[in-house]
Amino acid sequence: MARIIITAVFLYLCYMPSKGFAQADTSLAALPQTWTLQQCIDYAKRNNIEINSLRLNEKTDQQNILLAKAAKYPNLLGSTSQSFTNSKNANPVVGGFQTQSSFASNYSLNSSVTIYNGGAINNTIKQTETQLKADAFNTSAMENSIILQLTQAYLAILLAKENSIYLQDLLNTSQAQLKQGTIRYNAGSISKLELVGFQSQVATDQYNLTTTENSIRQNTLTLKQLLQLPSGYNMQIIQPDTVATAPKLVDALDVAQQQAHDTRPEIKSSQLGIDMAQYSLEKAKAGKRPTITGTGALSTGYSDNQSSAYIRQLDNNFYQRIGIGLSIPIFNNRMARTNIENAKIAIDAAKLNLKKTETTLSQEVEQAYINVLNAQAQYEAAVTQLNTNRETYQISGEQLRLGAITSVDYLLQKNLYIQALQQYIQAKYNAIIGVKVYDFYKGAPVTIE
Repeated sequence: MARIIITAVFLYLCYMPSKGFAQADTSLAALPQTWTLQQCIDYAKRNNIEINSLRLNEKTDQQNILLAKAAKYPNLLGSTSQSFTNSKNANPVVGGFQTQSSFASNYSLNSSVTIYNGGAINNTIKQTETQLKADAFNTSAMENSIILQLTQAYLAILLAKENSIYLQDLLNTSQAQLKQGTIRYNAGSISKLELVGFQSQVATDQYNLTTTENSIRQNTLTLKQLLQLPSGYNMQIIQPDTVATAPKLVDALDVAQQQAHDTRPEIKSSQLGIDMAQYSLEKAKAGKRPTITGTGALSTGYSDNQSSAYIRQLDNNFYQRIGIGLSIPIFNNRMARTNIENAKIAIDAAKLNLKKTETTLSQEVEQAYINVLNAQAQYEAAVTQLNTNRETYQISGEQLRLGAITSVDYLLQKNLYIQALQQYIQAKYNAIIGVKVYDFYKGAPVTIE
């Protein structure tokens, strides 16, 4: 029998870890193989630790609302006691002492209800309901922050991937030119210096490509960590068919700032902070008002010292009480006055916090607006620079093929083209990110076409 029990325990312990691993594998298997930006956003909203922590605050607020509302109703407390007494008492008839024992039971129900307390209960209910709304906006503000970070990380990956495509093409071209240059060198058509130039260009292009691939890995890691995905998960993103460049026209700054003030959750949360402070002031004022309380009690008891039967004693000893109490604050060591003044200070602090939030948001929108203007101007300049250097590079390639220029002159033009190409890609994505952020502040959802 003991052997069977030991075997069963061993098998159970072996089964538990494998079951745990199976659950972990299932969790990884449930993740998509490739991610769109919208999938990243949806996943973060469901699983981000910071966001879910804020949602717990909302659940706490819901419980506090139930507690505040329950204060309007009577409470009910029940109590019972059982006692046994043993004592020696003098016996005046026969003299000496006589041992006496007795048993007693007592039962009671007590209830009280607040009839009036200056509106403190109602204001507490309103305050907790407002707190729930404010915490919901705080959750939305955190979601917005995560969305912006995800968008920037996602676009950074797209930037690096697009850059790697161009750099791979340039590397292929350089390798082909090196192969052709080697043939020409062996035939005595070019010098050793020109051959080394081709070799140097291949090495440079390979370095640039490796750097970009490293950037892809790093930015993918950043996105993966923002999503708080498991370490062993190999994340891949979906390359959209096209990534639209930023439009030339954006809303005026004052329009965007007004839209942000009307829609952003951090503003709404700060506004509700003033409302909560107002309710605190009303609660503080209730401390100077009278309180009316209703009370009631039922009780009965039994003792074996009485000759009556148990049920008869419970009936005879049945006690009922109902009453109303009035409490008037006359002097409470300035506690009510201090609470009122502190509540007024809290209102002023809440108003300052709202002003600070509005100022910060206006500055962020203004900075986003300037970023858009700068990025668009830089993008337009980068387009012109790219077109010019591409044409020069193509002409130089044809001249090199015809022997009209040396490889040194050609490689100089090629490097200028590579530099212009990288600056163009960077400017394009800066413009895209700038517009996405600017529109997001106005309440528009983030999308990548």
